[in-house]
Amino acid sequence: MDLLNGVIKLSVCAYRPWIRSNLIEPAGDSKVAATGYSFPSGHSVVGTAVYGSVMTWQWNKKRWLAVLCAVALALTLFSRNFLGVHTPQDVIVGFSEAVFIIFLAGKIQKAVEGKDKLCDILTLASFFLVAAIIAYIKLKPYPMDYVNGKLLVDPQRMMNDAFTACGLFLGFTLGNYFDRHYIHYKIPFGHRYLPVLTVIGSTALFSWRSLFARHTIVAAFGGHWGNMLASFIMVFLGMTLYPVIIMRMTKEEK
Repeated sequence: MDLLNGVIKLSVCAYRPWIRSNLIEPAGDSKVAATGYSFPSGHSVVGTAVYGSVMTWQWNKKRWLAVLCAVALALTLFSRNFLGVHTPQDVIVGFSEAVFIIFLAGKIQKAVEGKDKLCDILTLASFFLVAAIIAYIKLKPYPMDYVNGKLLVDPQRMMNDAFTACGLFLGFTLGNYFDRHYIHYKIPFGHRYLPVLTVIGSTALFSWRSLFARHTIVAAFGGHWGNMLASFIMVFLGMTLYPVIIMRMTKEEK
């Protein structure tokens, strides 16, 4: 989802609303917090993916939770316009993009379920897809508009998000390959160690993404390749190494 959104942002290169019209004045420090290209809205994509998925999943199970997610989603979409950081078109397309990806992912999951050979082909295809995306975003032209001697949006900096998404995508597809062929991880629901292991794993991933990766991998390889490699490592190890640790820690003694 982040991968598609990044490609669209770097293709359209739409400036923020207050740059396109001086009649729009964003709230608070939005000019500082909301950087980069505007179309489509990344918050709308993520909010729809998270809240929309849970809402659909829990509608016939826990209706109160589904309603709560529906309200959270509506507030997220509304806030993008209310704060002045996105246009209605940004929000609508971001919402539609997430719905389309969720629908497509469901169709693909049903099509490949139990078909390991087809899954392996898609894993290999993911590498070619990422290579094509990197070539596209690196070679395409970008607007280079200046105001008072300052570049409005630095496309090189904006590419970091797309490279990060490429790393996440490759980490997921390759991690899925190893899990299907070698690990066969099953969540040990109900095990007394599972909550603690979940907290430890989540903390480790958050610390890596927010702190350690920035000062190690990203510092060594730069914003583009460093973010891609750091994201790949985080997801790949999260889908391979840590599940093995959980399996060993929750294995009941005979």
